[in-house]
Amino acid sequence: MGILAWIVFGLIAGVIAKLIMPGKDPGGFIVTIIIGILGAVVGGWIGSALGLGSVTGFNLGSFVVAVLGAIVLLVIYRMVKK
Repeated sequence: MGILAWIVFGLIAGVIAKLIMPGKDPGGFIVTIIIGILGAVVGGWIGSALGLGSVTGFNLGSFVVAVLGAIVLLVIYRMVKK
């Protein structure tokens, strides 16, 4: 995927993760994109390590993995923030 595709993918994954986990979270638009992109990387790494799948492009499986990764990042952020 190109850089623009990763940005759009990250934005969508980050927004969905924030909708699933409401509460006080970091920043706005840019931070949501970063959380989504990093969530895709973290989710892909964890999914590959566990044999569950990875982020391979714009498909449902990749979105699920990316959103789960973004949720993991939000949980870690909230634990560190306290």
